[in-house]
Amino acid sequence: MTGLVNQELLLRNEYLAAENRILRAHLPGRPRLSDAERSTLAEIAKRPGRKALQEIARVAKPDTLLAWYRQLVAHKFDCSQRRGYPGRPRISPEVERLVVRMARENRGWDMTASWVHWPM
Repeated sequence: MTGLVNQELLLRNEYLAAENRILRAHLPGRPRLSDAERSTLAEIAKRPGRKALQEIARVAKPDTLLAWYRQLVAHKFDCSQRRGYPGRPRISPEVERLVVRMARENRGWDMTASWVHWPM
């Protein structure tokens, strides 16, 4: 039973590989892939390995596909998604407008004087 399933999968793969070759022959140039498409191809390309990719890969070279996979894994663990911006967080525009309005309305306040002590 498993031999029939494997044979059917091999025939499907052979057909899809031939269809891909024919369709690529009709394209004018190299296809431009989005980041999502590169990620998808990289994840799938890792499974069969370099030798199998040399036979089946048509969009990019096996080394390129595996490099995309390495970048995908490196990006996963570089904590860039959790990284915040350095420095103090921005204040809301409402608070900024309020501070500017208070400064204009109270020009007598000397904010730089060393003798000013704000009540705590």
